[in-house]
Amino acid sequence: MTVPQMAELQAPSSWRMVDFISDLHLSDQAPATFAAWQHYLENTPADAVFMLGDLFEVWVGDDAASAPQPPGAAPKSSFELRCAHLLQQASQRLALFFMPGNRDFLVGQRFMDLCGCRLLTDPTVLVFPGAREQRWLLSHGDALCLDDVNYMQFRQQVRSPGWQQAFLAKPLAERQAMARGIRQQSQQQQQDRKRAGAGYVDLDSDAARQWLQAAQARTLIHGHTHQPAEHPLGDGLSRVVLSDWDAQAKPPRADALRLTASGLQRIALLPS
Repeated sequence: MTVPQMAELQAPSSWRMVDFISDLHLSDQAPATFAAWQHYLENTPADAVFMLGDLFEVWVGDDAASAPQPPGAAPKSSFELRCAHLLQQASQRLALFFMPGNRDFLVGQRFMDLCGCRLLTDPTVLVFPGAREQRWLLSHGDALCLDDVNYMQFRQQVRSPGWQQAFLAKPLAERQAMARGIRQQSQQQQQDRKRAGAGYVDLDSDAARQWLQAAQARTLIHGHTHQPAEHPLGDGLSRVVLSDWDAQAKPPRADALRLTASGLQRIALLPS
């Protein structure tokens, strides 16, 4: 596997606390999770929040946040525009960063400008001088799931500029219908794997070590797998997995990883 070029972000000296979240899968079908996210953004004591992919259940283009209403329809904000307004309000007191995941890789600069967020490439090295460990490698994580051959082929296709240009040229309604079809196919594949007794596909440890060595970092922070844990990789290297969010699950799930001078701490944001 070729190690990708890594962007580097230097944290300002004023930052004392940084939060990492991912895999919220926000949609208008999950109002409780949206409410939990809103409460979090309005109340987190962090100086910066890094959203490491799959913030949205699906994203078919930035124009979804400004799509015109059908003729005769009562004026209302789209779900995407509501999310933009919430992020824009939070950006007045927080530094916000977004890294695309496998569900929302089509989020672009237009939406980021609307939200007051900074778009990050995957992977990115965060340099945080306030902690004992100063270099942290950030990724959504899906690019390291090398054993999921079908997904890796799909990922290569949809991340190509040609495919994205052709997809985004289609009418919004057609893109939304295509996204629903892709999601249904993905759910069917997951069900087939479960019936076959196959577990989820995890990140490749050798590739993760290569990324960390190239980044001169000891810890990879990522999401994607929905399996929150810390995994030692040998030689003092490790990866820490973010939780997904589901406020309606029993017990509800919504964690943040919080980085301070003392290191990383997992914060449960909802009562169990």
